Amino acid sequence: MSDETDTDDTPVTRHGVVVRAQNGDLIRYDPTGLVMRLSDRVIADIALRLGHETSAAGGNIDAGPETADNDALLDGIDAWGIVRDGDWLRFTARMPGAQGVRGFRRHVDGGAVLGDGPGAVLGILGLGGPSAALATRGAPLYPHHVVGPEDDIGAVGMAGIEPAPETDRLEPLRECTHEALVGEVILDWQMEKFEPLPLIVARVETDNTASATDLATGCAARNLATAARNLKVAAARMGKRARIPAVCLDYALEHVTGDAVAYRDGMLATMTRIEEALGTLGFEKPLFVARFEAGLEAEASAPLDGQWELAWNRGEHRLVYSVPSYMFARDRYDRPTDAARRQMAEMTAAAIAAGAEWRCPTLFLAERETGDRATIRVTAQGEGPLVLDGDAPSGFALTSDEAGASITGVGIADDDPQAVLVRCDGPPEGPNLRLSYAVGVPGGLRDDWRMDSRTGTTLHR
Repeated sequence: MSDETDTDDTPVTRHGVVVRAQNGDLIRYDPTGLVMRLSDRVIADIALRLGHETSAAGGNIDAGPETADNDALLDGIDAWGIVRDGDWLRFTARMPGAQGVRGFRRHVDGGAVLGDGPGAVLGILGLGGPSAALATRGAPLYPHHVVGPEDDIGAVGMAGIEPAPETDRLEPLRECTHEALVGEVILDWQMEKFEPLPLIVARVETDNTASATDLATGCAARNLATAARNLKVAAARMGKRARIPAVCLDYALEHVTGDAVAYRDGMLATMTRIEEALGTLGFEKPLFVARFEAGLEAEASAPLDGQWELAWNRGEHRLVYSVPSYMFARDRYDRPTDAARRQMAEMTAAAIAAGAEWRCPTLFLAERETGDRATIRVTAQGEGPLVLDGDAPSGFALTSDEAGASITGVGIADDDPQAVLVRCDGPPEGPNLRLSYAVGVPGGLRDDWRMDSRTGTTLHR
């Protein structure tokens, strides 16, 4: 106890966390004060105590006197079982797409016909460089269940050129980005399990920035926050809640200014900004999913090393790497083929399903084997035991070796299933000696996880 006035002029952080749980931040603070996130069960209990009813549908179902008007609003649609639910028409219909006969909804003012499954409206969002804008022409296989904000932009977004418009409506997509394909895969799996098909909003925002530092403060990051806001209000318009299972990050080789540490710090700042923006809207901390991008070391040493830096120093962010990019086929323009893009989406969806427990094998430490200077032990971190495909060097290479050593064998260590032994014909030497893996060439290292792809091949991690 003291009568002295507190004269500490140390500036207080404008954003922070007071209470954090395993599934996200419970109490945060910002310049406006404390922000508390309550669970759906708590909200429902509060509503009950206040005498209000909550409804997943968001309105009162009425199949009465407006039947003729309802039929007119759905003219040209093979629909039946039409009911009026607030400002929405809910009905069963036979519509184009892989979903078959299913429930749909349409606003009484018109607009898109949307899939009407139970549960939250999901958002698969993305942020990256120009390569993230790659899309397959044509609507998703589930055109009424994988949609985007009704801003006439499509799934690709504004390309970092101008601010994205705000809207509370959704519309069909004209192209399939990686995020839309991930939505397809999720719905395929739901169909196989005979489980409900959620409505999924897909949107990726891209930027032409030359550094990860600028990505964190660029227009694309702001537009991603707008996409999350549009998702939330569109879901609320249907009387539903919104949830963002994942944000896909596709920015690596675009980082051409700054070193590896700058890339790492820029991506950490980008994730922090996204988390703050989503937290302000009431969303949980998302899972960030990225791919290890391979390239030529002489041309892309900063992002190559930067991805490694980020893999083991991700801070408190929920970041996972789904898979290395070298495993996918590319066309003559060095773009992934349509089959490869489907496989990428399947790996991303698998990582989302596993959450933060997903472990793509990552190499962390290379050191000479005790008593054998011609052998290098490489320690990895993964979920399952390591497996090597193909013959030596299996993607490993020596650089700046002044002794002229060559790699003669690569194998899994007998005493550690998470370690690789790289054997050379003599001790490699040099002050700048480096051991690289999958730089400009495919690698042969994986774990024992596997999944059958819709494309007819087996996917590994």
